[in-house]
Amino acid sequence: MPNRLETWRVEAYNTAKQSENKMHDDTVARRFGFSGGLVPGVDVFAYMMHVPIARWGRDFLERGLIEARFIKPVYDGETADVDATEHNGLLTIEVFSRTELCATGTASLPAAAPAVSLNDFVEVAAVAERKPVSATTFEMGKWLGTAARRWAGQDAADYLADIRETDPIFAREGLGHPGLIQRVMNRVLVDNTILGPWIHVGSRMQLLSAARAGDEITARAKVTANYEKTGHRFVELDALVVANGTTPIAHCQHIAITQPREKAVA
Repeated sequence: MPNRLETWRVEAYNTAKQSENKMHDDTVARRFGFSGGLVPGVDVFAYMMHVPIARWGRDFLERGLIEARFIKPVYDGETADVDATEHNGLLTIEVFSRTELCATGTASLPAAAPAVSLNDFVEVAAVAERKPVSATTFEMGKWLGTAARRWAGQDAADYLADIRETDPIFAREGLGHPGLIQRVMNRVLVDNTILGPWIHVGSRMQLLSAARAGDEITARAKVTANYEKTGHRFVELDALVVANGTTPIAHCQHIAITQPREKAVA
C-alpha cells in the first residue's frame, strides 16, 4: 500500500530578485502572464529534495535519482507544501502553493550509482565573450562549459537558509546540498549567452557521489535538443557535473525555455 509521508512546508523565497534573469522581477514577469517574479525552479527543486534526503539520508546524496517538472509558478513569501507518497521504493512528489499544483516529480534510491566516465563528457570552457541568445545559439550536439563555482563557509550556510533546508546532515557531515548542482546547470546557459527572461521547466538528476561543502563545481554539457513549441524556444542539455575537476557528482538532464513568448496585455 502507498505510504503518505509528512508534508514538508516552506515559506518560499525568491533568491533571484536581483539576478540577470528578469523573469524573477515582478514587473517583467507580469509581461509574461505571471502574478510576480518567479521563485527559481532550481530552488523549488531543492524544496522537493528535502523529502528523499529525509527518507534516505546520505545514501540518497551518494546515489539518489530525482526528477521534476515545474507546472505553475511559486511566488516569494507564499507557502509551498511538498507532499510525497512512497510505493514500492518510489517517492511521488508534488508541490502545492495557493492550492494549485506547481511541480511534480519522483525520487528513488538505486542499489548503486551507475558508472559514468569523465572521458564521455567533453570539457570545454565557457565562451570568452557572451552574445545575445538566438535560435542558433545552442546548436545540437554542441558542448558547453561553465565557470567553476564554490559554496563554502557562510555561502554554504546562507544557501541552506535560502532554500529553507533544516536537515542537519549538511553541517554535521560537511556536505554540499544537491540543489547547488542544479544552480550550476542553470549556469551552463547563463555562462554561454546573454539571455533575456527565461524559465527552467524540468530536470532529471542522478547523483553519483556526495558533494562536499567547498567543492569547486563545473559542468560538461551537451545540447541534445533545441526547438520551438507553442511559441517558446526550448533547449535541452545532458551534462556531467564534476567536483574539483576529477569526481563526477551528478549526471543531469536539464530543460529550459530560453526565449519565452510574451503574453498580450489587455
